[in-house]
Amino acid sequence: MKKLFISFFLFIGFLCFAQTEQPEAKYKLKEPTGKPVTFKENWGFVSKDRVKEYSKDMPVTDVCLFSASINSYGELCDIPSRKIIDTGKARCHLVITCDSKSLSHFVLDPEYQLRKKLIKDIVAAAKDYDGVNIDFELIPARDKDNFITFLADLRYSLGSVKWFSVCVPARFKLLTDDIYPYAKIASYCDRVFIMAYDEHWSTSKPGPIADAEWCQKIIDYAVKSIPAKKLVMGIPFYGRTWQDKSHAGAWYFSGANRIMRENNVDKITYENDIPTFTYTTEVTVTGYFNDNYSVLNLCRLYEKAGIQKVGFWRIGQEDPTFWEWFKIKK
Repeated sequence: MKKLFISFFLFIGFLCFAQTEQPEAKYKLKEPTGKPVTFKENWGFVSKDRVKEYSKDMPVTDVCLFSASINSYGELCDIPSRKIIDTGKARCHLVITCDSKSLSHFVLDPEYQLRKKLIKDIVAAAKDYDGVNIDFELIPARDKDNFITFLADLRYSLGSVKWFSVCVPARFKLLTDDIYPYAKIASYCDRVFIMAYDEHWSTSKPGPIADAEWCQKIIDYAVKSIPAKKLVMGIPFYGRTWQDKSHAGAWYFSGANRIMRENNVDKITYENDIPTFTYTTEVTVTGYFNDNYSVLNLCRLYEKAGIQKVGFWRIGQEDPTFWEWFKIKK
């Protein structure tokens, strides 16, 4: 009976391994050479739903826990408990997001009387955190001044004990009526995190998430606008794919029939009296992603430019061998 049980569990273990075993890669990644990079600070964003992808043994000085958000009523919600992540000696910052232009206007414009309460709620939510990170990426143009005064008010309310950082999009220059004027924002916070990624995005043509030439232009502007001690250059760990043809959509009757003719549909079935069809076609998928080699090259670009602090979106998405090449300056 003992032998039977052992054989059974070995068999089950083999099945589990067989089901999860990945096919062997036919491609080869470039291996980095040279010395590891060294920075004073590393700001790593961690999803509150994926805290297990982070380890306190990683060379990270500042963990940005993503995120608390703002609901339809302008209230702070979905606040993660500080207790869900052990950051060891690293500081932990609560990230606040607002993913709607209308909501951003609603909470930033002081006429609506929500701003004071939101600031009060952010301060209360950050009680157990080392700091707060503001990541408002959809601010209407008319609220550019409201955003700056909001940052000033939040800075004052947090006091000098809490760290205060702000995420801003990549820029090559100060835009006309710029919603994110680097210099002004820097005057109210301890760190400015430049999201130097999404050079190409889901609806653009295929291309790198952030290449060296593009990032160099961001550096050239950033160092003129943000003090070195406050500047954090964001680096992407992720990649994207694009397909050359999209077959999803809503169609006229004539359009649906044209598609069926072009793709040689020879059968229509009626499901609950609604006509439906299926066809198979070929698409070409193009992907750009980041591995140890590409991320390390961006780090070396920033290191050579004298940047002292970098950060990553998002921990868990990286080539795990990268951490062997990244050091924190003692």
